[in-house]
Amino acid sequence: MELFNVYSLYPVEPVRGCGSRVYDAAGNEYLDLYGGHAVISIGHAHPHYVEALARQVARLGFYSNSVENSLQQRLAELLGRASGYDDYRLFLCNSGAEANENALKLASFHTGRDRVLAFSKAFHGRTSGAVAATDNPTIVAPFNRTDKVTFVPLGDLEAVGAELASRRYAAVLVEGIQGVAGIREPSDDFLRGLRRLCTETGTQLILDEIQSGYGRTGRFFAHQQAGIRPDLVTTAKGMGNGFPIGGVLIAPHFEARAGMLGTTFGGNHLACAAAIAVLEVFERENLVANAASVGAYLLAELRRIPSLREVRGRGLMIGIEIDGSAAELRRRLLFEQRIFTGGAGASTVRLLPALGLTQADADRFLNAFNTLLR
Repeated sequence: MELFNVYSLYPVEPVRGCGSRVYDAAGNEYLDLYGGHAVISIGHAHPHYVEALARQVARLGFYSNSVENSLQQRLAELLGRASGYDDYRLFLCNSGAEANENALKLASFHTGRDRVLAFSKAFHGRTSGAVAATDNPTIVAPFNRTDKVTFVPLGDLEAVGAELASRRYAAVLVEGIQGVAGIREPSDDFLRGLRRLCTETGTQLILDEIQSGYGRTGRFFAHQQAGIRPDLVTTAKGMGNGFPIGGVLIAPHFEARAGMLGTTFGGNHLACAAAIAVLEVFERENLVANAASVGAYLLAELRRIPSLREVRGRGLMIGIEIDGSAAELRRRLLFEQRIFTGGAGASTVRLLPALGLTQADADRFLNAFNTLLR
């Protein structure tokens, strides 16, 4: 049997990692500034994380959600404290797409409505409801097409207001920062306007913080810079530092009913142990503040480069718009400079490193990047 080939692969295979570095089988070292799509939050093979997972798997790796699991409650308490949402409740699942699916379902259950408002160039996942709310026709199968989702331009509050006035929408779904679209930020005023319009029309505001959350922007969640509180917040990626886990933070006004949501693997013992270890490292190593400071340094230095078209982002979520092919520049960074980066569209290089990235690592990238630009 062969693999179903749906990925464009670089001919390189990392076999081990440490912090912000990965190594291939020949022992070559690479600086990882992409973190496997923003997943590696505390760094590869962090000792506390490794020890926590090993200890848990030696005790109990899995049991179903038909029994009590105190690790779930411990995770909820730590996440509430770290995020400032300690009065919300947590539903655990396995991925960001699942988190968005469950948030959309909760909004529809709560309001009795069946429509969703989303935004141009949005990406919310590849499962049925999440991909229907994703503005990319090439990944939406005929089965997923629906007339229940309306897209409006990001930042166009007038268009949002015109749609929500019908009071037919269960939810507005928006990313804290659009990642796949090339690091596109909704303004603080736009997010505040969304909050106001949703409140006025009984629409539930869902903040997709799957890529932009978990400290990446220098706040625990990107939307917190605007000073708003959504009705639902979805998270995943950096939550487990590579172990599959996702979650929905649910405001107090939602009613929980037995059987309304469910999952086989979500919130299992190993996943919770991984996520707890991540939050413990966050606190001990002050990673959110580091993401803010090193990210600010990296953004400032990149903005000094006159040949760049634009530099966007916040903290360690950065999009670099270049003249020319981002794919070619990324290829040269990988094979000539041994630096992993990400892409977003034809001309954007995307940086999503572990939150413990050092200024020395940032300088290594800047020197390599300037060398290739010249």
